[in-house]
Amino acid sequence: MKIIFDAPIPNTFGFSVKAACFAEYASVEELIELLRDDSLPRPFFHIGGGSNLLFTRDFPGTILHSGICFTEIAGDGVVRVGAGVVWDELCENLATEGLWGTENLSLIPGEAGAAAVQNIGAYGIEAGDLITEVECLDTETLELAVIPAEQCQYGYRASRFKGEWKGRYIVTAVRLQLSPDYSPRLTYGHVGDAVEARFGTLEDLTPMMLRETVIDIRHGKLPEPSEVGSAGSFFRNPFVSDECYAAVEAVAARDNLGPVPHFASPEGIKIPAAWLIEKCGWKGFCDGNVGVWKHQPLVLVNLTGKASPSEIISLEERIVSSVRDRFGIILSPEVEHV
Repeated sequence: MKIIFDAPIPNTFGFSVKAACFAEYASVEELIELLRDDSLPRPFFHIGGGSNLLFTRDFPGTILHSGICFTEIAGDGVVRVGAGVVWDELCENLATEGLWGTENLSLIPGEAGAAAVQNIGAYGIEAGDLITEVECLDTETLELAVIPAEQCQYGYRASRFKGEWKGRYIVTAVRLQLSPDYSPRLTYGHVGDAVEARFGTLEDLTPMMLRETVIDIRHGKLPEPSEVGSAGSFFRNPFVSDECYAAVEAVAARDNLGPVPHFASPEGIKIPAAWLIEKCGWKGFCDGNVGVWKHQPLVLVNLTGKASPSEIISLEERIVSSVRDRFGIILSPEVEHV
């Protein structure tokens, strides 16, 4: 167990924010001990790698972080992983083992427990597609619970852990079902084309080959957090009605913006937030310490390493206003504001 008072909060934005206390535990027993410790500042707030968070100010309570790190692989593709395992290290490990499933999610920052909460997704697959059960500590009873994936209500960047269960459950481990049989996901975007361009063929494709391709794609679009601070994709892709989509098409035709990319789904018509933001002129925008990434307009960045949370929030508000004014769509942040 590690307890530090007046501690910096790990975050990929690179903000200089502190918590009254930072506590890392290595077992469920240590987590329970921390939750029972009346000397620790309240409230408690649990983080993973700090990659999908925007701390708006110093945190007055205790930041909890999991150090539960193990990976158990069964012969039938069942994997049990501790919540503190770095997600991309897990992806690399599983690809090395020849197991299909997580390779499209390679290089997403964060940890396994947070992946189950956020339902991370990329290139046609989401964590919820692979998760079978989530092991949690119920903070109300301090008892362990094993929750089947079908009860987690996984959706686009959503789960009950982010909604009605927020603050109640702390994920301690995640169980995944992967496949040892050839089952690549190549149909999303240009993933298949990128594989062929890199390796010259789709024959004899391995999970590691697909992982390497996905990493190449992400490196071409997203900044490396250790070099340029960001929280990855800042905004959710909006789902709109047929009428709203028709209105966006009308704006695009009037302003010669080209065809509107869209995808039909049960939730409505999904329009990429990146397209909306780019068509409002934000791609590559710079303003002092902050900006919009030149290769991916979904990403707001701490350009100088000296940005404050309020500067990012101001930029967020300006982008939301411009998209609303031009297209009638209100963007929602994917990044959680604390």
